[in-house]
Amino acid sequence: MTAPQEETRPLPQPGVALALVPVALTVAIFVGGIGIMKYPAELMLIFAGVVLAVFAVWHGRSMAQILTDMGEKIKRALPAILILLSIGMLIGTWMIAGTIPLMVYYGLELIDPSYLYALAFVVTAIVATFTGTSWGAGGTIGVALVGVAATMDVSLAITAGAVVSGAYFGDKLSPLSDTTNMSSLAAGADLYEHIRHMLYTAVPSSLLAIVVFLFAGSSIGDASVDLDVVDSTLAELGGLFDLSPLLLLPPAVVLIGSIMRKPPLVVLFVSSMSALVLAVLVQGFSVADLFAAAVSGFTVDMLPAAGGVSDTLGELLERGGLYSMYNSAFFVFCAFFFAAALENSNVLRVLLSRMIEKLRSTGGLVSATLLSGFAIINGTSNALVTFFLVNDLYGDAYKKRGLHPVNLSRSMEDSVTITEVLMPWTVSGVFFAATLGVGNFEFLPWAVFNWGGFVFSMLLAVLAPLTGGFGIRRREPEPEAAVH
Repeated sequence: MTAPQEETRPLPQPGVALALVPVALTVAIFVGGIGIMKYPAELMLIFAGVVLAVFAVWHGRSMAQILTDMGEKIKRALPAILILLSIGMLIGTWMIAGTIPLMVYYGLELIDPSYLYALAFVVTAIVATFTGTSWGAGGTIGVALVGVAATMDVSLAITAGAVVSGAYFGDKLSPLSDTTNMSSLAAGADLYEHIRHMLYTAVPSSLLAIVVFLFAGSSIGDASVDLDVVDSTLAELGGLFDLSPLLLLPPAVVLIGSIMRKPPLVVLFVSSMSALVLAVLVQGFSVADLFAAAVSGFTVDMLPAAGGVSDTLGELLERGGLYSMYNSAFFVFCAFFFAAALENSNVLRVLLSRMIEKLRSTGGLVSATLLSGFAIINGTSNALVTFFLVNDLYGDAYKKRGLHPVNLSRSMEDSVTITEVLMPWTVSGVFFAATLGVGNFEFLPWAVFNWGGFVFSMLLAVLAPLTGGFGIRRREPEPEAAVH
């Protein structure tokens, strides 16, 4: 009951030089511990959180307040955590139903290896745009595409980068996306004006991605792909599963439910249940196997011909289940302990508020917004918190310069939504690395749309004086002001 009182009493503010100390230590822990030494990200988050918590307590906060804020963040993120676990169950049930094996089968039959990377981007982008979820697109069609790449023995890093790029294309531009809605809401911009304004950076980064993926795929010829392995995998999949078109019902449930804007948890659950029914009716699995696949993940031991499954196919099929997401769910707790400590330490607000005072140009303001958004999402791992914090820091500055809110909302998307997945210590980064089986720093260079959006947004800001403000929208005069 004392937390509200603690929020209202004035607290000492650290100076800029002092605030740099915990920030520098945090960066050293992340870069050195996670990036160089490859230590567990969860432990590094806890260490960094302890550093910031000590700093926060030194400046008047209590550990109880930090833990209370952590609990509040977890409460707000509970739907995302449940979706995380639900996608684990979804993958397990789609696997035992034969849905993902069917997608892989079609992919091996229909996809020219030279166009695999480009198609991985385009197909995932279409699914993500219709569903409005990067996680859903990556956890379903993305898993199948990585499976196709593994069977063809082509680069998993490039394929995963293409999947991530496509998934975040939809997450950024779909009116069904929660981040698209929340970024426009936080900045005070109309949703569809916000989406249209994002085309200035989304179009060039998409075109760049397609060119890169086509170029990367051009080096893959029939000679680079072991066609015997592909043929044997096709035959093996056909022998292990009844590959009926009925198996496309579970993804159809996800697509239709998302378009109808039904609650994601309900849609994922219904899709999983439909997959379990198909696993019994089409594949003939036992009820015990169904529950095991949903909870522990699918294993080749469940197949009648388990002893004859090749190692390549076994690695593809054995995945999914609620348990597969437990580490990611635990990671969320570590991330939000760090985020609560960071917020209570007040170091980011001190540093950024001083920086804003020195900004003199529109390009500098937008560039600072992009860099701040990237820094904050890497600290909070919560897009909603980041959007509103960035608006608190920069909203008034955009108004004073006569800039339309869509500039701020686009900067949020280009620095927050599409970059979070690139770092291994964020919740989205952990999800995609675990789901696709490819490390973040492995697919980062190939997530062209993600870093491309940031780069093109920065270029529009920096080059604005030379381009006459191309891609930078000014606020129209208010009707009342025009009358007077």
